[in-house]
Amino acid sequence: MRDIQLLDRGFSPGKALGLFAKAHPEAGGIASFVGKVRPDADVKVLELKAYPRMTLPGMEALADRVALRWQLDGLLIHHRHGVMRPGAPIVLVAAAARHRRDAIEAVDFAMDHLKSASWFWKRERRADGWHWIEPRDADHADLSRWG
Repeated sequence: MRDIQLLDRGFSPGKALGLFAKAHPEAGGIASFVGKVRPDADVKVLELKAYPRMTLPGMEALADRVALRWQLDGLLIHHRHGVMRPGAPIVLVAAAARHRRDAIEAVDFAMDHLKSASWFWKRERRADGWHWIEPRDADHADLSRWG
């Protein structure tokens, strides 16, 4: 079972993760990651721009790649776009598997791709205006380890 969603409003990671866990009682483990807008002192809002006709198919293709690499009972990817305030959840990735390593690695792989090679354009509004944000060198290094 896959649950891939591009969201244009806030969501509850806890509720989504609870429903996902309930849908996979046979899993030996569920790994998850929640990414939030960092509460940096100078960041007023974060805006993620997406083109849904490109972004959602890209997210689904990523889910296909995850499914080919790991034995999973289920995969969830929920990603926001739009304007968000510090502390707001941006992304939830969860994987259910019979064995923990499959779940953990699947989540890590998906997040590395979402962070560095995805279909979102990110900018922050600070006291001095808007600033586009590019992936850091460390983000690209994380992605490159998957080959």
